[in-house]
Amino acid sequence: MKSDHQPGFIRRFFSGLWKGITWVRTGLANVIFILLILVVIVALAPEEPRQMPKDIALHLAPSGLLVDQYSYVDPMTQFLEQRSQRETETRVRDIIEALDRAATDPAITSLVLELDELVGGGLSKLEEIGSALQRFKDSGKPIYAVSDAYSQEQYYLASYADEITMHPMGAVILTGYGSYRNYFRSALEKLSLNMHVFRVGEYKDAVEPYLRDGMSDASREHNGQWLNELWSTYTARVEQQRELAAGSIDHYVNQLDKHLRQYKGDHALAAREMGLVDQLATHHQQNRWLIEKVGEDADNQHFRALNYREYLTLSEATARHKKVGLIVARGVILDGEQAPGNIGGDTLSDLIRSAREEHDIEALVLRVDSGGGSAFASELIRQELEVTRKAGIPIFVSMGSVAASGGYWISMGADEVWATPTTITGSIGVFSAFPTLENSLQKLGIHTDGVGTTDLAGALRVDRPLSPQAEIILQQSVNNIYQRFLDLVAQARQSTSAQIHTVGQGRVWTGRAAQELGLIDQLGDLQQTLAAAAAKAGLTEFDVEEIEIPLSPGEQLAQQLADEFSSSGIAERFAQSGLVTGLGLLEQQLRPLATLMQMNDPNAVYAQCLECMAP
Repeated sequence: MKSDHQPGFIRRFFSGLWKGITWVRTGLANVIFILLILVVIVALAPEEPRQMPKDIALHLAPSGLLVDQYSYVDPMTQFLEQRSQRETETRVRDIIEALDRAATDPAITSLVLELDELVGGGLSKLEEIGSALQRFKDSGKPIYAVSDAYSQEQYYLASYADEITMHPMGAVILTGYGSYRNYFRSALEKLSLNMHVFRVGEYKDAVEPYLRDGMSDASREHNGQWLNELWSTYTARVEQQRELAAGSIDHYVNQLDKHLRQYKGDHALAAREMGLVDQLATHHQQNRWLIEKVGEDADNQHFRALNYREYLTLSEATARHKKVGLIVARGVILDGEQAPGNIGGDTLSDLIRSAREEHDIEALVLRVDSGGGSAFASELIRQELEVTRKAGIPIFVSMGSVAASGGYWISMGADEVWATPTTITGSIGVFSAFPTLENSLQKLGIHTDGVGTTDLAGALRVDRPLSPQAEIILQQSVNNIYQRFLDLVAQARQSTSAQIHTVGQGRVWTGRAAQELGLIDQLGDLQQTLAAAAAKAGLTEFDVEEIEIPLSPGEQLAQQLADEFSSSGIAERFAQSGLVTGLGLLEQQLRPLATLMQMNDPNAVYAQCLECMAP
């Protein structure tokens, strides 16, 4: 007998909702599958090889952060976000190679700098690019800079241009450098959370936010010193490039309210009248101005220029056969295997070993851009460098924006250490921190009790008080690692532990100051370090071979598909749908917490400079 019973409204509602979700999920999967097929077809379709054009401008439009090494991004993530990695990061070495190659290339007539999408990356990296811009300029070829507005880092590069143009509603936003952090002592007291900190060094202030409600005098002193030194370098270089009187930049920043009052709040007009930019022009006017300077592209009525990445592909570098190896160590130093963007103790050691045993190289340069991390992983890397050096391969370190604490530790395995004048280095010190929540839990009515076979059983539980014995053990561990740090630096720098201690204790130095103190050997950028390493190996001509973690065949295919998808425009509407935007924003918000959760030193002792953020 057929039942007349019908499902209730709630059941029918949720049943329909689930069917709808299933339909959307299936439909979205089918759309992605079809798009992948289209991308494969586009990727496999034969392309007519493009010839290097003649008498054309080089177009340099860096985007995102300036980096020494691209961070690893899962190709499927790139595919879903419809965003090429090259939109979020720009590799410094690619820019410098394009500029140096174009400076002597008769096909390149000039350079157009378009800086709207540049986020930053630190003064040290800007200086390296600035040196390449100066070499291009010295070749007799003009540089033109255009942007809607100029941030502090964008303007540094723009200052090398022969002419700077800005939109009439733009601004030159200069603020100087600063170091400001949140301090949590009162908050931790209100939460009844106990933070147990163990450190060595009066200036090792990475843990201060958990112990104080404001900056200590020692922290204020040494942070103010290197910040002022970097700002002095910035202002002097910009004033020199723009032929401004000494002190003009400080006057512009500190008196900006008065300048704006004089020009009725018009930032662009104030910048032009103060000599920071040469002319104000709308987008259409900027394009017409550049057409007059570099010529017109007949296909799109735009100024005629060749993107620097395409230029690197079309132009040919001179082969010299003998090789200098280059390994990039960028990010937080962690134990074990890590993807590019962080430094894995095992991963980087394997690359160094590979350079020594499998690659036909005459010298090796390690590019360090790191504020440190795990002391244990740092020592593994330094030891591998030392073994390689003893095998007869010269090892040179090129310090990038930051090579502090653990970043300085690994540098001690080299024959010579080079840094830019504005590199942030030093921070010779270690710390350990351990939170306990016993008071917080008691307020909630949660208590911990039990039994153990020794005095240390359960000693490192976050729900129990830290015993005096455990505190002594942790502090002794920190003291021991600090002494090891002093000893290895003293041996590498031909000094004594006592002398290194006087400039250590967690204190941060610029590259220029570090050279004066004997903490590094030479001042110079990556190009100069590579040349010095080649000279040490007896090479007058050489190629640079970058030694990287090889991608698996599957990763290579996925990467190619992601790049094709990002550049093809096939899925532009899919990108605009916002279906994955929320996931991307969530990932950005959680990234700092994820980095903190990755800290995995087996002894929980870190040689890291948390305040060393390249301004």
